[in-house]
Amino acid sequence: MKQHLPPPSELLDELRAAGIEEGLVDHVLTALREDLPDGAVDVTSESTIAAEARAEGVLAAREDGVVAGLAVAELVFRIVLGDDVEVTDRLADGTRVAAGDVVMRVAGPTRGLLTAERTALNFASHLSGVATATSRWVAALEGTRARVLDTRKTLPGWRALQKYAVRCGGGVNHRFGLSDKAMVKDNHVIAAGGAVPAYRAVRAAHPDLPLEVEVTDLDQLRDLLDVGCTEILLDNMSTATMAEAVRVNDERGAARATLEASGGLTLARAAEVAATGVDFISVGALTHSVVVFDLGLDLQDV
Repeated sequence: MKQHLPPPSELLDELRAAGIEEGLVDHVLTALREDLPDGAVDVTSESTIAAEARAEGVLAAREDGVVAGLAVAELVFRIVLGDDVEVTDRLADGTRVAAGDVVMRVAGPTRGLLTAERTALNFASHLSGVATATSRWVAALEGTRARVLDTRKTLPGWRALQKYAVRCGGGVNHRFGLSDKAMVKDNHVIAAGGAVPAYRAVRAAHPDLPLEVEVTDLDQLRDLLDVGCTEILLDNMSTATMAEAVRVNDERGAARATLEASGGLTLARAAEVAATGVDFISVGALTHSVVVFDLGLDLQDV
């Protein structure tokens, strides 16, 4: 397919400020080439639409939710059509919408709009699905101190985008990769000979790095609190056990650790788990099994 570069600097600046610009143009080009490998044409549009035809496309929500990825969708249209596309009425990512709300308008050559349509919708619908799912957790946790966290259970190559969408939905990002924060999981505990030895090994090697340790029982929790661990993950605990973990932790006063609940948590249990007093609830389903948000593009003659 023909490549129109570079996109407008102000759009790239917006994406860069959102933390999702790096590599995004190549990501979009790869997605577009799934439809049109180099040298191929959109055979249906070329056969049915005059080359000089122009149209306006109205991108609208078909359900209630929170939108994200609309700037990415604009980038798709810019890459396909270059300067020959006008984008208006684009809502800010993170905006709550109702079914029927217009979220963006695009105007330009009809063939190009249809070439870009599916790729633009794939990005925006998926990311809006992540933002919408996150917003439901945020609503369920309202009135408690708990915040919803994402995980590294992301689609390969989509992590920055999916974590951005979590932020659009009001959630909090956990670590991005394996080097920005140490996370001692059950296999590390086994390999190191215990939770405390694992904690001490990481702390000795990386004294200034954020460090969280996973525990499965209250004895491990107490041991880690005794050695000064400040971030602890409560893995697959019952609600009653989590409540007791919070009580034990709160006895430390200013020296308390932040507690994260994790493992098989559902939206139906959100309020119950938050009521225990945990600080964070991590939810892999925000990114690994999200339902896409229903967005559609309808053309109008101009």
